[in-house]
Amino acid sequence: MTDPKSDGPDWVEETKNELVGMGKQGMKHPSTKPVLVGAGLGAVAGALIVGGPLLGGLAGAGIALYTRLKK
Repeated sequence: MTDPKSDGPDWVEETKNELVGMGKQGMKHPSTKPVLVGAGLGAVAGALIVGGPLLGGLAGAGIALYTRLKK
């Protein structure tokens, strides 16, 4: 089994830095618009499915942020 710390940058630290950057730069940050679009799409999907728009919006934003960090 490999040590997860040796697999590159810490994903928690990377996510924190991305969220702080989004908070400071607002709409100028390159991740803000895709994350907001993901939240909107998730909210619409959540309204159509049992989960509800709040849960769907959070899930959509999380998925969009995850895909931005993986690039």
